[in-house]
Amino acid sequence: MSGIAESHVEEAALAWLGELGYGVAIGLNIGPDGSAPERASYGDVILASRLKEAIARLNPHLKADTREEVFRKLLQSETPSLTEENRRLHRFFVEGVPVEVTRADGSIGGDSARLIDFDDVDANDWLAVNQFTVIENKANRRPDIVLFVNGLPVSVIELKNPGDENATMDGAFNQLQTYKTQISSTFRTNAVLVISDGMTARIGSLTADRERFMPWRTLTGDLLAPKGVPELETLLKGAFDKRRFLDLIKDFVVSARLKRKTNSFRRSRFSPAITSFTPSAAPVTSTIEATRSNGDRKVGVVWHTQGSARVFSWRSTPGRSSSTRTWKTLRCWLSPTVTTSTTSSSGPSTCAKTCCGRLRNRPRVAKISASFLIAPPAA
Repeated sequence: MSGIAESHVEEAALAWLGELGYGVAIGLNIGPDGSAPERASYGDVILASRLKEAIARLNPHLKADTREEVFRKLLQSETPSLTEENRRLHRFFVEGVPVEVTRADGSIGGDSARLIDFDDVDANDWLAVNQFTVIENKANRRPDIVLFVNGLPVSVIELKNPGDENATMDGAFNQLQTYKTQISSTFRTNAVLVISDGMTARIGSLTADRERFMPWRTLTGDLLAPKGVPELETLLKGAFDKRRFLDLIKDFVVSARLKRKTNSFRRSRFSPAITSFTPSAAPVTSTIEATRSNGDRKVGVVWHTQGSARVFSWRSTPGRSSSTRTWKTLRCWLSPTVTTSTTSSSGPSTCAKTCCGRLRNRPRVAKISASFLIAPPAA
């Protein structure tokens, strides 16, 4: 491995992302002093022109001053906590940015501005930037690769030299922790983090501990990647395929309030391993087919092994089903109730809290057995 440098791994990663349809830019070129500047200063982590264009493209019904208000809301932080700020902005991703609009009769009403088109992946602007220099509070840092959707930084990829025995996965993880402390604005809209030493690659959430950075073992979600395919290639092509990545952002980046040993609480972000992401796709398809007018009303059964993060499937399956265009049209005559059972003593409360945000309503924990019911909001 002595002939392979970190730059080679970076070039390969950018090439794989390019194959997925991402635009590729050199960080120096789009910097304030570059040949094609997209940043007014090195403190700007949002690509303003791309974001403004996306807001206008996705929200043609909103007036120019309202779109400008949406842009300002994304620039302004409301809390010093990175985790809370990330949670707030992720809700904007999924639900839209709340705004006030003037109706035709002159009254004021509420509306929302979309930041991402989750139905049409090609309606979004996709960009991968290498060596993205950020200067914040006198700290000068340069993440290896930053991925942007509509000008918003949604992922940071940290790479290490596979030819350097001292450049380890732990070193890549620790580097991300330094970035979060010193250039935290880069992570306000972050969905996932990636670390790789050229040989192995792992994906994790904003607050994940080192052991919760997990491998991604499939390119398509159906079969394991063939032997010999680099782990980084499998992870990038598997998790960052545009359709799958939008599903991951919308349905699998979740927040939980965890209790410390000191009885205080902390907010954590979670992103899925492949063991929780892949099993949810089949139930969604089966749900749509089973609930058609000629459907048999039988969705099927999914078995989860212990430790496979089944709560993600519990959360995502009803949420993903109810958000599809097909089920939205079916809900005019459907009023489904989703029932989940578990033998775990903590399962009902954990799942109920997790599912609540995705479905925008409060689940009810049943008094019988260990189940809870989710009644969707009125159509």
